[in-house]
Amino acid sequence: MDYSLIIRKAIPEDAEGIWEVLQESFKKYADDVGLNYTIPALMETTEDIRTAIKTKDVIVALLNGTPVGTLRLETNSDKTVYLTRFGVRLQYHNVGIGQTLMSVVDNQMISKGIKRIYLHTASKNSDLVRFYYGRGFYVLSTGDDRGYIRALMVKDY
Repeated sequence: MDYSLIIRKAIPEDAEGIWEVLQESFKKYADDVGLNYTIPALMETTEDIRTAIKTKDVIVALLNGTPVGTLRLETNSDKTVYLTRFGVRLQYHNVGIGQTLMSVVDNQMISKGIKRIYLHTASKNSDLVRFYYGRGFYVLSTGDDRGYIRALMVKDY
């Protein structure tokens, strides 16, 4: 069977599929970290996602037309970017979709002259921390402002 992976800027019609990706991936994130409360990503509605698509840089990975991965980029005035809502459907973990999304981000950051990108992830989740280290990120600091230890990770361009 032939597969078609397309990564592009999200459009409002992608909101429901993106919501499904976020629900699946962030439930796993919360379970892996052992959280006993609902994290903000799981409280978003499809309308919240439509708003984000209109106001932020939302990227979606489509496999045969179906959303299987997503992330958001918020550009700051100091030529830095904050990456949020990075998720991939569980059945597509470890097949390169997340790496491809991050490669698209790298190319976009370089072409826009972005100097640094930031993200937060659970420091306890060694798979995610290793993934980000493998993509050139490093831990800048840690904090427990959300009730669990999160690493603020940075990548310089």
